[in-house]
Amino acid sequence: MQDDSWSVAGRTYSSRLIIGTGKYKSYEENARALEASGAEIVTVALRRVNLSDANQPRLTDFIDPKRYTYLPNTAGCYTAEEAIRTLRLAREAGGWTLVKLEVLADRKTLYPDMIETIRSTELLTKEGFEVMVYCTDDPLMARRCEEAGAVAVMPLAAPIGSGLGIQNPINIRLIIEAAKVPVLVDAGVGTASDAAIAMELGCDGVLMNTAIAEARDPVLMASAMRHAVIAGREAYRAGRMKKKMYADPSSPLAGLI
Repeated sequence: MQDDSWSVAGRTYSSRLIIGTGKYKSYEENARALEASGAEIVTVALRRVNLSDANQPRLTDFIDPKRYTYLPNTAGCYTAEEAIRTLRLAREAGGWTLVKLEVLADRKTLYPDMIETIRSTELLTKEGFEVMVYCTDDPLMARRCEEAGAVAVMPLAAPIGSGLGIQNPINIRLIIEAAKVPVLVDAGVGTASDAAIAMELGCDGVLMNTAIAEARDPVLMASAMRHAVIAGREAYRAGRMKKKMYADPSSPLAGLI
């Protein structure tokens, strides 16, 4: 797997797993899970994580932004204006331009509002941001995001935090086949087999938070996800056998005694 790196916005990574920084019991637990996952990118919900108040525990004290790529995201934003304002603050705070955009439609489903998402992508791209975009698993919407300037499209597997796994593998596959930018499954992964399936479909990577943070043992689950992503990627590269309607003996029938 030494030669199997991937790139986004000119940055190259070995790990195809991205993890978050929400819902952990502590920043220390988050840091241990990150180490176990092997991930090189960590998403940061700027509206929920302390980066600057020295009187409180800070994420940067546990996860070194010089060692890991911080990917600021717009979790909790429901309009383009909220998302853009949040990411402008991120750029001022840490100089970050590679960002994850999510503009939500409502608090019950946390589905992306694709009209606001595409508008945000266009505006942020014009401002010099490199935008990785959380989107629905609709191939048309994924294409629209790419046309708007997205450097990666990130279709959901299932609703955020649901742990339901990939609900529409056909659409994910259609998105992958059409995309000219990396495709990463984002949201809905629940366990290691879900991550492996995403990679077997041909995704460039998987992003997850709740599946690790809310596991009984987050650090062990992070390790499981690391191996699942590697296994799924290797299986995709190897090329699975064709499915058959009837049995096919492992040993040839010709020449039997």
